[in-house]
Amino acid sequence: MLVQLDQYKHEEVQFDDNRTTGESQTEDSVNPDSEAYFGKDMDELDVETWETVEYEDDPIQRRSVTVSGITAVSVPQESTDEDDPDLPGRTIQLRTGGDSEFFEQAVIVEVQDEDP
Repeated sequence: MLVQLDQYKHEEVQFDDNRTTGESQTEDSVNPDSEAYFGKDMDELDVETWETVEYEDDPIQRRSVTVSGITAVSVPQESTDEDDPDLPGRTIQLRTGGDSEFFEQAVIVEVQDEDP
């Protein structure tokens, strides 16, 4: 399956009165070491840069993540310790064969069968 998620985090830059919704505040500070950050090589993940969006009148960061080769998608019934009630989304688990990937503060956008 092909899974597309939106993932959220708090803005990690100094507040700037000149910022606008949709402007990337962290484009230059995205961690270039994808294996350390995601647990996978960047070629295995289609990751966009974080962009600033408004959520409940506060600026937060959002990115779109697309992962292929998924065998199952799980959303824990109970919130995990990593779930932040001030952000949209929950922890989502994606399974590929014997491996699992967890995405905190994520919202499922689309799941589709790559080979129907």
